[in-house]
Amino acid sequence: MTDSIADSAADRLGTVHETIGRTARNSGRAVADIELVAVSKTWPAEAISPLIAAGQRSFGENRVAEAQDKWPGLRAATSGLRLHLVGQLQSNKAAEAIALFDVIHSVDRPSLVTALGRGIAAAGKAPDCFIQVNIGAEPQKGGCAIGDLSGLLALARTERLPIAGLMCVPPADTEAAPFFALLQKLARDHGVGGLSMGMSGDYETAVMLGATVVRVGSALFGGRQ
Repeated sequence: MTDSIADSAADRLGTVHETIGRTARNSGRAVADIELVAVSKTWPAEAISPLIAAGQRSFGENRVAEAQDKWPGLRAATSGLRLHLVGQLQSNKAAEAIALFDVIHSVDRPSLVTALGRGIAAAGKAPDCFIQVNIGAEPQKGGCAIGDLSGLLALARTERLPIAGLMCVPPADTEAAPFFALLQKLARDHGVGGLSMGMSGDYETAVMLGATVVRVGSALFGGRQ
């Protein structure tokens, strides 16, 4: 790792932390209540290492197989890393996801809840789980329908999944604030505390509206060559 790469990673991380901190303080929130997840999907280990060296410890991946290739070596080199699955999860990959990830953000259907419940019982290990809500009712996106949220949460509790909160991805090219506000209301109405929302273009808005986890990729990794 060259000094310039390490410096640029540290600069980007510092900028994002500064923005989160300022926004949290202006919103009357504690900065410590907000977890920054660096979304490292599709980035190789050599692009991730500078952020680890700069102090980042939470990372997000989209696919189980990709994470299995990259993260054993990175975790062996650095203790205290937290790995988040932020992409869609197939039910037949539930056991592998439980073994690898500390947090799963994309729990969105009964079959996956049941598969995770079985896997947790077998593994004796329980990653925190966010219920993903299709907040914009977009057919191409994952997430449960708003009307199905109560039933899915009830099933998840029956299956003893540790419910960390709700997650959403608002429609692209649309003001995100109303969708974040709706997710905050759904979480409050259903008695869950965590909110996984906000990405590189809108994480400041998400923090203002109660995000406890923001998932930031390009603002931390920069543009691709």
